[in-house]
Amino acid sequence: MASGRRVVLFSGSYLGSKRRTSFHHLAFAFHRLGWDVTLVTAPISRLSKLRGDYRFEYPVVEEANRLVTVDERLRSYVLMTSWQPGNLHSRLANRLSAPLFRRYADVSLGPLAEVLPAADLIVLENTYVLLFVERLRKLAPHARLVYRAADDPRSIAVHPLLLEAEAEAVAEVDLASVATRQIAEALEPYGEVHVHPQAVDKAAFDRVSSSPYRGDRPVAIFVGVTRRFDHPTLTLAAELAPHVAFHVVGLPSLPAPPNVTFQPELPFEEVTPYLTHATYGLLFFPPGYASLGSGNKVAQYSYSRLPFVAPSHLEAERENACIYERGDEASLAAALAAAERMPHLPSFADGIWSWEELAGVLAGDDSRAAP
Repeated sequence: MASGRRVVLFSGSYLGSKRRTSFHHLAFAFHRLGWDVTLVTAPISRLSKLRGDYRFEYPVVEEANRLVTVDERLRSYVLMTSWQPGNLHSRLANRLSAPLFRRYADVSLGPLAEVLPAADLIVLENTYVLLFVERLRKLAPHARLVYRAADDPRSIAVHPLLLEAEAEAVAEVDLASVATRQIAEALEPYGEVHVHPQAVDKAAFDRVSSSPYRGDRPVAIFVGVTRRFDHPTLTLAAELAPHVAFHVVGLPSLPAPPNVTFQPELPFEEVTPYLTHATYGLLFFPPGYASLGSGNKVAQYSYSRLPFVAPSHLEAERENACIYERGDEASLAAALAAAERMPHLPSFADGIWSWEELAGVLAGDDSRAAP
């Protein structure tokens, strides 16, 4: 146990959200390991609400810019600002706005300025908080500074300033940890980068549960909240395998064949049975997201001993991957059939870390190589 040590995590996630992200898992893992944990939600601004930001479903305004105790040794801080950097979707506008957006690094930290000097570890997500790196070095000169990238910002439309801040951060932090080799390859020109794939909450997946599914049909599952889901491929898959019950949890309902069921976003504790009792998992993502090939979904499917169906462009390299070529109907049909036939082997879970193990690596307590 690392009792007595303090970690501050900067993430776009709000600690009280039922939407469980990698930084939620890390925060809770550090807490279980005995650390004093503060999860900072940033960037977030009043402008975010105008764009329909889901975080405003929670009391982020009421808790703005104050330390909120959630549990013993566990605190939340919403770093609310009047504005924040963001992609303006115009090359000229992005270029002209860059000097202003760099000033985000100077926003008031409020009570955080008193918390940070006592930190032993600071972990930054791949958001505009990367602009804080130089400032954090000065505020917390004794802290281990870590950049942890679970996703690749190059796969979505971001302001070029974020990529600049990322490159600068890789050169300055004590550890740059990324979830996939694709992200590592993009960042290696700027400094040393280590690949540490996504982990899973093993206790949650090991918990005995009853099946949420009715009947004895094979079940294909996708769980997640994303704008990147490939709905056309889902529709085609359901038509190619009409005897399979396709369940999608966390995405809005769209027109689909009758064997597709959409369910709203659920708390993490209610999600795990949908995975552990399924026949196989789905990784239906459009081109451009190769970094998802060894991400959180792959870790969850693999630890649940599930085969999964994925397009070749995700470059998913595990024995339980059933690969298809996007746009090739015969290829998709073959991948679906292979996943349905494949036994659920214990070896699928080999090399999958717990969040506590990943937390130990980020803290420098465990220098193991990537699995």
